[in-house]
Amino acid sequence: MQWSELLGHRQQREWFRTAIASGRLATSFLFVGPEGIGKRTFARLLAKSLLCPSTLDQNLDFCDACESCAQVEASTHPDLIEIFKPADKAFIPIELLIGEREKRMREGLCHDISLRPYSGNRKVAILDDADYLNVEGANSLLKTLEEPPANSVLILIGSNLQRQLPTIRSRCQAIIFRPIELDQLQTLIERHAIAESPDRAREIAGLCLGSLSEAKLLADPELGEFRTTLFAMLGADRLNFNELSKACSSVIDAVGKDGRAKRERAKLLLRSCASFYRSISLRLAGNKDRSDTGLATAVDSALQHWSTDIHGALQCWQRCILATEHVDRNANQASWLEDWATSLAHMSGK
Repeated sequence: MQWSELLGHRQQREWFRTAIASGRLATSFLFVGPEGIGKRTFARLLAKSLLCPSTLDQNLDFCDACESCAQVEASTHPDLIEIFKPADKAFIPIELLIGEREKRMREGLCHDISLRPYSGNRKVAILDDADYLNVEGANSLLKTLEEPPANSVLILIGSNLQRQLPTIRSRCQAIIFRPIELDQLQTLIERHAIAESPDRAREIAGLCLGSLSEAKLLADPELGEFRTTLFAMLGADRLNFNELSKACSSVIDAVGKDGRAKRERAKLLLRSCASFYRSISLRLAGNKDRSDTGLATAVDSALQHWSTDIHGALQCWQRCILATEHVDRNANQASWLEDWATSLAHMSGK
């Protein structure tokens, strides 16, 4: 992939170009922004630029033809370190950061980035899923962040600053990424053949708040149908929490036994619910709502018999966000679903 294929984030690219050209590039960065908007893609393009021997600091462009560029593309470059949270873990294992107990500080990210570059003059490490660093993991990174090895760049990727531990936030330069624009997202949806037509691509783009990963999930016909059902259940005169919990559980389990896929679907459902209560809150506050047609119709229906005030809607919104955090931490599905649905019924006065 080349920089020209990346849609959006021009300001961030210009910032790095200027920093490199002036010799003021920092060593530790925290990329934050909503999921699925291109933060990891940006990080890999930056790594390719930093590791390509033909890169000109003035423009960040790489040749995309040398062995180094091919190795970054294939994730086999000896000077590129990439760390991800395993799908079956609630947090990033400390072994990935500082090695197994019997090999502490002799393997893992902190050890590997301290070694001299193998083929160029830099080493680059990308730590995805920084939201899932626990206290032990964050502390294991402190020395590397405080005393970074010469000619190294460490990039942590997370969803927002609030989810990062203070020890991480204070030692990294935060780079904020915004959702990509509607037209750009529609182009990406068409490029990845997620939708069957331009009209459908634009419809999906309008629902997913600038996130390509969410667009992929929303393109699922089953989820599209259930979304309508979900809004009807939330906006009913009386919220049946047992029915809500069972219906959501059934849709989540429909993806099979893959834990990561189930969590992604659960979070999508919760984000849809959060959008519903957010729209309720906006309308009760007298603000113009820019919701999609389906959501706006559901909100109109719900407001006809909404039995609490704006604070109740805000509490429901926050409760959906809290449930998302429980999903991220691998909480028992039946437990968080029951607790979440019951809480919504209570907070909404139903």
